[in-house]
Amino acid sequence: MEYRPLGKTGLRVSEIGLGAEWLERHNAGEVRAVIDTCEQEGINILDCWMSEPNVRSNIGAALRGRRERWIIQGHIGSTWQDGQYVRTRDLSKVRPAFEDLLTRLQTDYIDLGMIHFVDERAEYERIMQGEYIEYVRQLKRSGVIRHIGLSTHNPQVAQMAALSGEIEMLLFSANPAFDLLPPCEDMLKYLEGAAYEESLGGIALEREMLYRICEQKGVGITVMKGYAGGRLFDAATSPFGVALTPVQCLHYALTRPAVASVLVGYDTPEHVRAAVAYETADEKEKDYASVLATAPHHAYGFGQCTYCGHCAPCPAGIDIAMVNKLCDLADMQETVPATLRAHYGQLKANAGDCIACGGCEQRCPFGVPVIQRMEKAKLLLG
Repeated sequence: MEYRPLGKTGLRVSEIGLGAEWLERHNAGEVRAVIDTCEQEGINILDCWMSEPNVRSNIGAALRGRRERWIIQGHIGSTWQDGQYVRTRDLSKVRPAFEDLLTRLQTDYIDLGMIHFVDERAEYERIMQGEYIEYVRQLKRSGVIRHIGLSTHNPQVAQMAALSGEIEMLLFSANPAFDLLPPCEDMLKYLEGAAYEESLGGIALEREMLYRICEQKGVGITVMKGYAGGRLFDAATSPFGVALTPVQCLHYALTRPAVASVLVGYDTPEHVRAAVAYETADEKEKDYASVLATAPHHAYGFGQCTYCGHCAPCPAGIDIAMVNKLCDLADMQETVPATLRAHYGQLKANAGDCIACGGCEQRCPFGVPVIQRMEKAKLLLG
């Protein structure tokens, strides 16, 4: 395993990390197996944004006795209310939720205290001028968090944070589908065969600027959504029309300036090993550029669900991310497998319970038309 400096924090993190999001759907033994494998493979950084109590407790139990071997990104503002995840800046909810994180992870400090999920510039400005940031600063002064970070999917917000002088690192979504744009404005010419370049020339300008600013300012980046929710692994769901491998996706992210680690979601130890295969891959296996150069088409990735869960909470109690994932899996099949229908049927609430309130669409970082997708899920799985 290779290790990289995380900006100016003084921390060295494994370039392949653990994004613990998928552990939310696993029992304590399965969580321990994934974390054991991560440690055996040299992974030393994990992100826990989830507020669900059981996953926090399961991670804490797995880390017992080896806390000092891990660098933890813990999120401030991710809360559990009425059985659902809720993002909030209300300190009456934020404080107990963060204290719960410490208790359940069985630790008295968090290495990277993350200002959770800020995608609007106006909200960023409110945070940096109000009581919320004062609470975060107090946590740092007291040593409860060692460094201040921020998570965002918006490159403009990320730039503001990187230039603030106070945000020390970012958790940012990066993969070819989110970053790359056609190298010319004439889409017809592009579709006729314009090729991607391995340089930064094909990246959206605001994202290229972000990476350069972070590199210049010493603001480290850890990457989320490196696989785009797994969509890049199948030509049928990849916006490029071609499939990429985990190794190619990891190489793309790890060649961006200022990136220190890609935090990958794992369901099983096998998934861990598939990611750390990057460490022994040759240049041909890492080469994403030649694959993209012959891709039949390109889409920016906006409007595609990555199953991140930030659409929650749902007033009807629907696990929107899971319904979308099952819907996408079903849509890829000629005939919907009975196992998918069974899994869908076991959900406590499903697409048929959607009241079309639209709150999920307002919260979605990627502009997913959730209401339309619930209608599609009803047709495919109902």
